[in-house]
Amino acid sequence: MALRQLDPDQIRTWTLAQKDRWWLAHVWRGNEPQLTFRSALTGMALGGVLSLTNLYLGTKVPWAVGVGITSVILAFAFYKGLARLGLGREFTLLENVAMQSTATAAGYMTQPLLSSLAAYMLVTQVPIPILHTMLWMIAIALLGVLVAFPLKRRFINDEQLPFPEGRAAGVVMDALHNRDPGAGLAQARLLLVAAASAAVLKLAQSPVLLAKLKLGFLAIPEYLDAWIYRRTTLRIQGIDLRELTVRWDSDFVLMATGGLMGIRIGVSLLVGAVVNYLLVVPWAIHAGEIVGQAGPDGTLRYGFGVIARWALWGGVALMTASSLTAFFARPGVITSAFRGWFRPRSAAPTDDPLRPIELPMRVFVLGIPLVGGVVVLLAHLFFGVKIWLGIVAIPLVFAFALIAVNATALTSIIPTGAMGKLTQLGYGVLDPGNIKTNLMTAGITAEVAANASNLLSDIKPGYMLGAKPRQQAIGHVLGIFAGAFVAVPVFYLVLLHAGPTAMFEQHPLPAARIWHAFAELLTQGLANLNPSTRWAALIGALLGFALESARLLTRGRFWLSGVAVGLAAVIPFHTCFSMFLGSLIVWLAGRRARRRAGTGETAVTSSHETVCGGLIAGGALMGLAVMVLELALAPSP
Repeated sequence: MALRQLDPDQIRTWTLAQKDRWWLAHVWRGNEPQLTFRSALTGMALGGVLSLTNLYLGTKVPWAVGVGITSVILAFAFYKGLARLGLGREFTLLENVAMQSTATAAGYMTQPLLSSLAAYMLVTQVPIPILHTMLWMIAIALLGVLVAFPLKRRFINDEQLPFPEGRAAGVVMDALHNRDPGAGLAQARLLLVAAASAAVLKLAQSPVLLAKLKLGFLAIPEYLDAWIYRRTTLRIQGIDLRELTVRWDSDFVLMATGGLMGIRIGVSLLVGAVVNYLLVVPWAIHAGEIVGQAGPDGTLRYGFGVIARWALWGGVALMTASSLTAFFARPGVITSAFRGWFRPRSAAPTDDPLRPIELPMRVFVLGIPLVGGVVVLLAHLFFGVKIWLGIVAIPLVFAFALIAVNATALTSIIPTGAMGKLTQLGYGVLDPGNIKTNLMTAGITAEVAANASNLLSDIKPGYMLGAKPRQQAIGHVLGIFAGAFVAVPVFYLVLLHAGPTAMFEQHPLPAARIWHAFAELLTQGLANLNPSTRWAALIGALLGFALESARLLTRGRFWLSGVAVGLAAVIPFHTCFSMFLGSLIVWLAGRRARRRAGTGETAVTSSHETVCGGLIAGGALMGLAVMVLELALAPSP
């Protein structure tokens, strides 16, 4: 069935009460089951498991991938299969909506672990107690939910903004449940085959486990260029390319991530990696700005950890300047977020047809001060943030959430980086020299604003399909707890088991390094950086401004992304190359499919998001399982 929606003239001229009555009459599905026991349990289970894919990816790249569409397809296929076997009934459309709300909330719960919290542990070199971490993440996520739902009435009900990613999820659910069920099962099979293939390949990348299984002959090398180094050593300016991380990684999860990013970001990453690791870093080594560590044979070793301590300053400056340029270049997005916020509502409280199904306003009136107070108290008790500085962060949450939600509604891009940097700049003035306060207050504002934006993007499909907002809110809360109870213990078991120092030596953790570098810059000042680092930061900032300005002036036709170019300085070359390869494969497949329209190939390439999602889920989950098993099989010290 076609999705019902208002036309632009109706959106512009109707009052909120008129829009709500129209929605109740034409879209709302009444009292159909939605947040049932099985939809809640399925969402918590799938969301908890799929949150681990973002935990794995977050060790390599500074962003998360959406788990909503993957969870929707899996849940649809599972209950369709049970129904065909006579073991249950099919999942309804609204049950899938509620399940998706729960699963996506769980999937987003990994972000503070890999950004502000990890950066805090990098500063203190002491693990945060696991209970503190869990309580903190739940508190800021709940505050995000409480901030999001009052904004829902304005941005979704009244202004009917698109939320492109959320709309895409709604279209997928409508197609699965209301159109050809065979197409939905085909997508599910495609996703499961991709996930199983990635899991097998990831297992084959573990020589330790294959040796235990006596299948060592099946091992896939970690780097596909290993055969070259059996015969010769590739060098640039006398430096072994392996020391510069210039290698061909066999990580299929990263390739699938590149396939989701698109060719423009993939090319930008490759350009940034080539410039950084093949031009800038060799110069810095020969100039004595990057000093290697002596290896067992007396030769100097470099590697990502040594290089990143110098190179990340230019990369962070480039990303910050680029993201802030893009942010402030569209003042309409910022001002429109506040426009009309303080004007009289188009529907008075006594004329609210959705009152029985929306969350009661008293939940926000009581909940926001209560949960906000808990966040301030936890920041003081756990991280030493002064009470008054924590209180200042709460009003900033509202301002930044309005801006972030508006940007997400129009572009699907959440300006978390810009939000965090702006908060860090502010607290660099309010509490100069306190790097821990700088990190954790920015963690409050950026993470709550990102949570609110993500959740509203996930509420959009429910509005399109006639779901009950009140039950979606409850589903989000269930997902918060599911994600925290799964992701936090796995983070401590797999990544933090040997302490923060070992964790940062073994994994890039780019988001945490970026947060830490910016906080260190603000608290110590440019004067404490060596001259070459200051020049790198200045050049990076100018380059970021120039690249983003070129993109804006050409209306997006300029290919290079300043954020992606800068990101290449804080992740290894082989990570950039793998993501570039993935983006190139999807781009070439799409071009070929368009030329050969009418063949079966078109169906596969048009489902690249399903394939990439399956590869990421299967490979990331097996990757974490491999880490756990290798840790268990490691000899005791």
